[in-house]
Parts: sequence; structure tokens; C-alpha cells
Amino acid sequence: MYDFDRETDRHGTWSVQWDGIADRFGVPDLLPFTISDMDFASPPEVLTALRERVDHGVFGYTDWRLGEFREAIRHWYASRYGAEIDPGTLVYAPSVLSQLSQLLQMWTEPGDGVVVHTPTYDGFRKAVTGLGRELRGVPVGDPAALERELARPDSRMLLLCSPHNPTGRVWTEEELAAFAELAERYGAAVVSDEIHADLTTEGHRHVPWTRIAEPGRGRRWALITSGTKAFNFPALSGSYGIVGDPDEREAFIRRMETGEGLASPAVLSLTAHIAAYRRGAAWLDELRGYVAGTMDMVRKRLAEGVPEVDWTPPQAGYLAWIDLRPLGIEESRLQEELVAVEKVAIMPGGVYGTPGFVRLNVGCPRSKAERGVDALVRAARRLRRD
Repeated sequence: MYDFDRETDRHGTWSVQWDGIADRFGVPDLLPFTISDMDFASPPEVLTALRERVDHGVFGYTDWRLGEFREAIRHWYASRYGAEIDPGTLVYAPSVLSQLSQLLQMWTEPGDGVVVHTPTYDGFRKAVTGLGRELRGVPVGDPAALERELARPDSRMLLLCSPHNPTGRVWTEEELAAFAELAERYGAAVVSDEIHADLTTEGHRHVPWTRIAEPGRGRRWALITSGTKAFNFPALSGSYGIVGDPDEREAFIRRMETGEGLASPAVLSLTAHIAAYRRGAAWLDELRGYVAGTMDMVRKRLAEGVPEVDWTPPQAGYLAWIDLRPLGIEESRLQEELVAVEKVAIMPGGVYGTPGFVRLNVGCPRSKAERGVDALVRAARRLRRD
């Protein structure tokens, strides 16, 4: 029904991924597989709603609490996750990271520890360390290390990425419950970034933090997310969250509306979210199937070209997190080969605190993804340890 094979030229659109490539890699005109946005047009249902709103022609001050925005979110969680959301618990912010910044300032002090899983999304690192907090990483799948870090007296927050970026791990309900129990035991706030939740693959189920945060279990918790990732409209901005405690919720809203001056959100963001959550499910499901097919192509080409790399597609998302350490290639040498010889830009694992990996964005037409993985295989074969 939807054409995900069609290539769209994004050059000259102020795209970070395409037009900003030289800023990160020092060379222009590389084929990019970098920042986490997709090369697909947003759903036709979203585009139609945006055109209708633009045609109205008046863009005065707006209020996210009026109209259909909160009810569309409630509908999405009920239909997608079987989760009941009280629209009165919602908050709004320009982005997920802006929500995180406010919550860090509300619930931690400079010098406090913020516990995250490693590898770690680089936006978390920038937000946490930029505010003078200490990022404390624990490996994905190491509950003993998680407890050890949360038990430190000045660890004030557990910052989750659920599903996890960059590994694509979907946390089970049992894992999330264990996280909640540890956070409660050691008095840490919990912030769960769930922006990748709508991109889970077949056979995996995302569990919203609202189902884990039982009444009375930890006063300070928040779920922060947005439809911008799954439906590919991050440039429209806009995110929302759920803050469990009423007093903390009001404090958050007050900070956004007074300290940050957010009295009027971007109306096109509200429009896009409503359309996506009301009419975008079919597009999203077809997208998920298409990305799964692309991931399987990546798996096959890696297995054929560099069989030492035993790679399994992620449980969520369009980011292929690939462990190249069995090849014994120095990360800087691989990046030089990819950029200078193959003319592609692929994110090195060191950006996320784990050298030896790469993060390959395959949220794109399969023909482009094929060029990217083939370039990676060629470079790896030339450099791998004999």
C-alpha cells in the first residue's frame, strides 16, 4: 500500500544527516547512515492533515491542552499497548531531551550520579554531563552492576532508554519491574525515554513505564516520548510525557511555561501527532515490516561477507548495532576507510562509549541500505586481522 522503496532527494533541505555531513565527518557528499531520522516521507495521512492546517492560514497562539491532542495519545496507548492513560497526567515540551533537561534539574543536583545503560545514546551523555551531573554507565544485561551503581548514595536517577538505543533491546516486563524495585530501594528517580517504542519488531512487546510504576512505588518517575521518531517528523518538534506525581507534574508544567517560556507549542506538531495516532497505524505497521526485511538483508550480507561477525537484527528500531570486534579493526582506521575510500558515513561505536561497534541507520529505501552495508563489508574485509 505504501512505497518505501522510493528515494527522495534530501539535499538542500537543511538536513543534519545529508547537508550537515561535513560537520561531523569533515568531508561533504558522503552517503549518510548516521543521525536517527529516516529517509521516508511521513505518512500520507499526516501530510494531508498538515496541508489542511496550513491551508487554514492562521497560526496564532495554541494550547496543547485544548482540542484532540491528549485524547489522541490516550487512544494510541489503549489501542497499541492496551494501556490506559489518564490525559490529565500528560505534559508537553519541545523535545524529549528538553523534558529530560527539566527533570534532571528538578530531581538531581550538580555532582549527582545518573545511571544509564551502556552503550549510551550520545544525547543522554550531553544532557547529563552538560548540566554538571555524573553519567554512570552499566552494561546492558548486567543487573549486578546496575544495583552497584544505584546503591551509591549520590546516584539520584535511573535514566532508561526503552527500547534501548543503540542496541535495539526491548526490555521485558520482568526486567522493568526489577529496575523499578531497585530504584525504589535506593531512592532513585526514574525517567524512561520511550521514543523508539512504536518501532518494536514482530514478536517483541514494549511495556510502557506506566504499567510498571505502581501507585506508591516511587514518587518521582516520568515517561518521556514523542511520535516524531516512528512517524518521521522530528523537524516539526514536539514531545509529551507522563509525570506520575501530581505535584511533580505541576512543577514540571510551571517550569516549562515560566522558566522556559513555553506558553504556545508548535501547532503543526500537534496536528501531526493527532493524525499519526488516529490514522497512522497501518503505515507504521507496513514500515516495521519493511525495516525488518532490510535488517534481514543486512544480516545475510554480513554473514556472507564477514562471517566472523555474528549479528542478529535488533528487537526494535531501524538502527543496526554491529559488533566488529572479532575482526580486530581499529575504529579510527575503519572510519578512515569508510570515509576516504567508500564515501559513506556510518556512526562509530565510540560515540556511544563502545569502540569496536558501528551504528548503521537503515531507515531508508532498501537500495540505499544495500549500498551502506556493502561498503561496510568491503572496508571490513580489507582491514580485518589476518
